[in-house]
Amino acid sequence: MSNENNSEFSLDEKSEDEIPNQSSNENNLSLEELNNLLDKEKQKSQDLENKLKHVLADYQNLSKKTQSEIENGVNNKIAKFMIDFLKIYDDMIRAKEVFSKTESNIQGLDSIIKNMESFLEQNNVIPIDALGEIFDPNLHEAISIINEPKLDDNTITKEIRKGYISQNRVIRPSLVEISKQGETKNG
Repeated sequence: MSNENNSEFSLDEKSEDEIPNQSSNENNLSLEELNNLLDKEKQKSQDLENKLKHVLADYQNLSKKTQSEIENGVNNKIAKFMIDFLKIYDDMIRAKEVFSKTESNIQGLDSIIKNMESFLEQNNVIPIDALGEIFDPNLHEAISIINEPKLDDNTITKEIRKGYISQNRVIRPSLVEISKQGETKNG
């Protein structure tokens, strides 16, 4: 044990002996060098933190863009499906009109149409109200114009095919007939 104590004592002595006698200027220089090293490390740390923030921002932007592209793709597929479904729905409505003129029993057809309307409602497919409205090229497609002096220009006088909105965008514009007032010629 005495050897262990001696070795510990000798280490302590040795470490004190190894410390060179430096003047106060040399100690300050050493402290300045340490401060410079610390400043460099702080700068490296700040640079890495900034890079990390930029990478994180890039990742978040990419994530948002990818999510948006996925949503647009899904919405486009749903819109295409709904457009195809609306063609069948239109055929059913036309069939109902024909059968009702021949005084046929259309109860089954009415039931199918109600189910189809319920399906459209459940999927947030909303019909565009057009008749009597002012023509809006974002919602309507004019396929004919009639001369009607009693109505304002571009008033929808007839709805030829119903339009629909889904996911806050028009999936099928209304086909309409619009009015124009007669032109007066100055002689």
